[in-house]
Amino acid sequence: MVRAGLAAVFVLVLFVVVAPLARAEPTHAIAMHGDPKYPPDFTHFDYVNPDAPKGGTLRLAWRGGFDSLNPYIIKGRPPIGIGLTYDTLMTASADEPFSHYGLVAESIETPDDRSWVIFRLNPDARFHDGHPITAEDVLFSFDVLREHGAPLYRFYYKDVDGAEALDDHTIKFTFSTDMNRELPLVLGQVPLLPKHYWEGRDFAETTLEPPVTSGPYRIADFEPGRFIRYERVKDYWGNDLPVTAGTYNFDAIVYDYYRDETVMVEALKAGDYDFRSEYVAKTWATAFDGEDLEAGRLVKRVFETSQVAPTQGYVMNMRRPPFDDPAVREAMAYAFDFAWANQNLFYGSYTRTRSNFDNSELAATGVPEGDELALLEPFRDQLPPRLFTEEYNPPSVEEAGNIRSNLRRGLEILREAGWTVQDGVMTNAETGQTLAFEILLRQPSMERLTLPYVQNLKRMGVEATVRIVDTAQFVNRVNTFDFDMISAIWAQSDSPGNEQRDFWSSETANVEGSRNLPGVTSPVVDALVEEVIRADSREDLVTAVHALDRVLQWTFYLVPHYHEENDRVVFWNRFGIPEVTPDSGAAVMTWWIDPEKDAALRAAGVLTDR
Repeated sequence: MVRAGLAAVFVLVLFVVVAPLARAEPTHAIAMHGDPKYPPDFTHFDYVNPDAPKGGTLRLAWRGGFDSLNPYIIKGRPPIGIGLTYDTLMTASADEPFSHYGLVAESIETPDDRSWVIFRLNPDARFHDGHPITAEDVLFSFDVLREHGAPLYRFYYKDVDGAEALDDHTIKFTFSTDMNRELPLVLGQVPLLPKHYWEGRDFAETTLEPPVTSGPYRIADFEPGRFIRYERVKDYWGNDLPVTAGTYNFDAIVYDYYRDETVMVEALKAGDYDFRSEYVAKTWATAFDGEDLEAGRLVKRVFETSQVAPTQGYVMNMRRPPFDDPAVREAMAYAFDFAWANQNLFYGSYTRTRSNFDNSELAATGVPEGDELALLEPFRDQLPPRLFTEEYNPPSVEEAGNIRSNLRRGLEILREAGWTVQDGVMTNAETGQTLAFEILLRQPSMERLTLPYVQNLKRMGVEATVRIVDTAQFVNRVNTFDFDMISAIWAQSDSPGNEQRDFWSSETANVEGSRNLPGVTSPVVDALVEEVIRADSREDLVTAVHALDRVLQWTFYLVPHYHEENDRVVFWNRFGIPEVTPDSGAAVMTWWIDPEKDAALRAAGVLTDR
């Protein structure tokens, strides 16, 4: 499963079952494979300070806007941070590949084959309006998300055969298969919606009425497109749980919205907000020098991570010409000069992406052998022969800027596929179709990377144009697959599972709002996704992911970009930070306001009350 970021805050962690197949015993947590790290009597996660003081306001920023307070449908744009207001049955630890611990569910029960799961709810769990969270609310949440929520829920819950409330605080889910080990954990992540509130309302429609929720924060104030303010629920029912100890330490969290990244950077330097994750190498290298940095009032810090790198690149829409032709897709990568971009734009700070699971043991390397080869062998006649004899690597150059040999190779691939240059334009010799397409962007900062790419394409006779649109238009066009090529990113997980259906399966290729952006429709990919989901051990999972990764690599759906292997952040020095950093990097929801540091910044005139 993919771990959520600040927008969804923490994803839940589950519990492990050690009972024999004929019997299952309730337990406090569950792991995808093996045993969970923390025992039943644990008091807090290792990466928090359980004695962290509460108080103060965390000021953050986000780009774009929002027009709906319902984050679980494809209509509208929800505000960042809305996940802070919701509870789930379980919550994930940030220092394990995939384990969940009880939140609203005080225990979980599932047999060795994981063919069903029972959650027993904490009788103290309450919505913010005082109503208890019951099994009926869990059933309602499951049903409404599957029927009216974003498409990913339909595919996440595909193998759930039935759900029933055994009593007011106990719910059982039964599965149509015993080959989906992740399902108990997936169901532990169901966001809990109050049945008494949503009955009589249309869940599928956008709303700006703050809904009733149960999480550690509630919406205090907002203005669409400008800001949203969350306040800590001081009598939150879950305050004393081990999974919440040392977290949610700020009395308020405010997100201000900006339309321009440059303005956002300047606003941080001016002290208008507190914390920024920096993804632009040039900004990281040049924008934050100055007196405040030298004096230690502003901090630049790299947090080492060991999480799977996200997949980023130019995604080609295989549903329409010209990218329904695999030769065209392969050729497009030969015009992208990563070495030049890394040297001239990124200060040499990035690593080239070559896998869908880079920076981890899940990345496919070399050629398939052993168990992976056995897994791929039945599909040999459906796969390119090179997959079995060559390691996939994106085109590279020996010298930055010297891309002529790559362009020649790209031209060769196109000519072998029946394309020829006519009057300077690449043209299909049979159909007369010219090789022209639009690159759709929503971030102006991507233009400096894309325009040199367009120039290289032009040298191959390819007519590519760049169009930058606002966030609302971009999201709408991507949700309806109305694009030729886009720059996109997938967050991947240390423990891939059911989300891979939404990413790559044939049944999601034409479902609006799915994350199968390139439109992958491959029986081989479908089969390998199911192998990933049914993997019975960590070893089997790694083997299945290698096979899936390798087939996706040779599908050429992506012109791979790059990734940063660590977490780069800039923040005003007003925080206390736990001694232990989890594998996922800077966990700002475990930080707290340090009164002495905060006072020093105020004395220096950097911070003012808002």
